[in-house]
This record gives sequence, C-alpha cells and structure tokens, in this order.
Amino acid sequence: MLKNGQTVIGLFQGMFDKNMLTFNPGWNQDKESLDEFTDVRKIASQLSVAGIPLNETPKGENGPAYIMLTDLDGNPILIDQHR
Repeated sequence: MLKNGQTVIGLFQGMFDKNMLTFNPGWNQDKESLDEFTDVRKIASQLSVAGIPLNETPKGENGPAYIMLTDLDGNPILIDQHR
C-alpha cells in the first residue's frame, strides 16, 4: 500500500486479473470509522435506478456488505463496506 496525502494506491501483483478501483464506505483514508456515510445498499439502489448493472449485489439489510460493477473498459469496481 502506498499513501501520499489522501491518495492511497494498493499494488497487488497477480492477485487480480485487471485494474480495480475500491471504495470503502464508513471508513476514512486512515481506516477510521466515520460517523456518517452512505450505506452500500443505498449506493446499490442508486446505481440500479440510474440503469447501471451490478455484477454483485449486497447481502443482508445492514452491516458489512459489498457490491461490484464493471467500468466501460471492463475493469471491476468494488464498493466494500466493512461496518
């Protein structure tokens, strides 16, 4: 993991097939819990309403969950909520 200011880049050789963006609702750049954040299930609903297909949908009604979608270049985007 490389960090410069608020920018964090993870380099994982051979772990993923393609470039991947990740977002972690509920955490700041230092993995500290945020008091307020948009739950991954609400993000999934907003993307669905906008017509953006999801590869993975969140499980459960609250707590940790994730969604995955694919950008226009075929790269995965992971929104991974740990709280």
